[in-house]
Amino acid sequence: MNIVICGGGEVGSHAAEELTRAGSAVTLIDADEQKLRAITDTMDVRTLVGNAASAEILREAGAADADLLVAATNSDEVNLVASAVGRALGAAKSLARVHHSTFLNKKSFDYEKHFGISELLCPEFTTASAIARTLRNPAALAIEEFAGGRIDMHELPISDEAPATGRPLAEVKMPARTRLAAVLRKTDVFLPDGETVLSKGDRVVLVANRDVFDEARAMFRAEKPTRKSVVLLGGTPMCVWLCEALRERVWSIRVFETNRPRAEHLAERLPWVTVLSADPTDKGVFAEERIALADVFVGLLDDDEDNIVGSVMAKAGGVSESIAVVQQSRYMDLLYHIGIDHAYSPGMVAAREITNLLDDSPIRRLAALATGIDAYQIRVQTTAPVNGQVLRRIQLSPNWVLGAIRRNDEVWVPGADDVVQGGDIVLLIGKHGEEQQLEELFLGK
Repeated sequence: MNIVICGGGEVGSHAAEELTRAGSAVTLIDADEQKLRAITDTMDVRTLVGNAASAEILREAGAADADLLVAATNSDEVNLVASAVGRALGAAKSLARVHHSTFLNKKSFDYEKHFGISELLCPEFTTASAIARTLRNPAALAIEEFAGGRIDMHELPISDEAPATGRPLAEVKMPARTRLAAVLRKTDVFLPDGETVLSKGDRVVLVANRDVFDEARAMFRAEKPTRKSVVLLGGTPMCVWLCEALRERVWSIRVFETNRPRAEHLAERLPWVTVLSADPTDKGVFAEERIALADVFVGLLDDDEDNIVGSVMAKAGGVSESIAVVQQSRYMDLLYHIGIDHAYSPGMVAAREITNLLDDSPIRRLAALATGIDAYQIRVQTTAPVNGQVLRRIQLSPNWVLGAIRRNDEVWVPGADDVVQGGDIVLLIGKHGEEQQLEELFLGK
């Protein structure tokens, strides 16, 4: 494939590395000749010095014949223009990196549609979502790529006193937009039906829209989740997104921001969060605020070293779990050796999203949920037998469960009366080795 990347920073360089490794021909544009020279020392890419928003530069880079144009400079406005111009010149797809939440809010204005851009990418938002997913449930299953954070899928142990225990599932009144995808019983894994009776020791894979997940969870876990404490270092945009992702959940959130005006702004914007204008890496503040008792510490500053120091100090001081966000990926392999439990690189997150955008295959395996149970993402073909069919009439059992549907910008866990349409992207959960049935039903093969 021919790829044009605008911007040689962390996102652009990571994307170039991943795409060249996959065999694509990459042309990288940046205004900084020295930055491009450093990239060509380690990667086999073509480089071009110039303004990424210039049609002349984009044409010279080969945008007219590109399979994908990625605009990942430090300027949102330049990225939007470059992506729009690239598409106008003939690029098959374009992706623009944005930093500001204004460009992501389609309710106020749809920048993607207006500029003809295939997708907007915000690594900071995606990284915050990934951290939130880890905090909500360390065993959370990776369907973020499919659901964009609007659906939760967790593996849960069944408690003795739960409403669903000891009863056929047909008698369990679960909330709408909820689906039980699999049951793990000792060494056996199977897909449940209405006659399945859950018992002590079972584990279930539960899929639900985020707004009803806690209600659905209560059907299988009688006890209420214990409230946990999270300390966030730095009132960055990523911090705001993380706070919003954890809202109305079991987290007690404290944000430490040393810039007082910014702290006051955050306190007004995030009324469910405790915001302190202080430095938690200061020993006095650390002791006075009893940060050592926190369950999780997350370093979210724009400075990698500060995040690393803060996370290491928190872990050494008694915090149960520490997380650091680092822009420079060269730190990633070092962090686990110095006591940090999790590390996230927005550049690496963005590179994965870019490579996923290039994957046009109608069926893709997302993850192995348990031994013998896989999750697949499938684009429904208009010629497929399921096109226009009500879900209750589609013969999937006993091998598969349809866990979610993505249609345009909507994602939901379907009910029995929902209709599957050509162009939908569906999440299928089922037995490994039975993929042929999926191809016949959803692809028409």
